[in-house]
Amino acid sequence: AAWRAMFAPQWVRVLTMLFFLSLLLHAWVGVRDIYMDYIKSAGLRLVLQGLTIVALTGYAIWSASILWGI
Repeated sequence: AAWRAMFAPQWVRVLTMLFFLSLLLHAWVGVRDIYMDYIKSAGLRLVLQGLTIVALTGYAIWSASILWGI
């Protein structure tokens, strides 16, 4: 009940979603840089970056469904 009350105002949900999106963007930049620095094969790097984008997009959708499903 306390969690529902805390996330009841729309502005709290929007700010929380902005936080999650900025966190996911930060994760993308960090992982992308690691891939660019340490993985020399362009094909493998492309596959890993694609998988990372799919995972981070899934996390964003999951976060939104949790925030607006409360």
